[in-house]
Amino acid sequence: MVGHVNEADLEWDELEKGETRFRRKQLGGAAGAEQLGASLYELPAGARSWPFHYHTANEEAIYVLAGAGTLRTADGEHALERGDFVALPTGEEGGHRVVNTGEEPLRYLCVSTMQEPDVTVYPDSGKLGIFAGAPPGGDSAARTVDGYYPRDAAVDYWDGEER
Repeated sequence: MVGHVNEADLEWDELEKGETRFRRKQLGGAAGAEQLGASLYELPAGARSWPFHYHTANEEAIYVLAGAGTLRTADGEHALERGDFVALPTGEEGGHRVVNTGEEPLRYLCVSTMQEPDVTVYPDSGKLGIFAGAPPGGDSAARTVDGYYPRDAAVDYWDGEER
C-alpha cells in the first residue's frame, strides 16, 4: 500500500528542554508524505509543547485524541479536550502553544502543510526561524538554509557588500 504506516511501528522521539517536554512520532514523513505533515504528540501532565510561535507559510491543525489541556493562542487561552479540532492559520492569528493542564497524558495529532520557505516567529523571545529546502518538521538534511535569529538583528541591505 502506498503511503501507509502504523504508529505502533514507529519509535517515539523525545524532547525535554525546560518546561517543554513531549514525545513525538512523525507519521507524515514515515508514510512518505511530501506536502502534508502529520505528527502524533504526547505531553505528560504539566508539560508544554514547542514555545509559543506562528508560521508565515504553513497552516497547522490540532486534533485532540486523549487528555485535556490548554491551547495558548494570540487571543488568549482556550481549554482543550478529547475530540477538539483547532485550525491554526498562517500569521500572528495562528500563534499557538499546547499545555497539558490535566493529570493524564495529553495526546494529539498535529497536521500541517509543508510549504517552504517558511519563517517561524517567536513573539515571547523575539526570534525568527528561517527554513528553506525543507520546511519545519521536514527532512533537515535537505535544507539549504535554516537557523534562528534575533528579530531585531536587521542590517542595511548593502551591509558587507562590495560597492
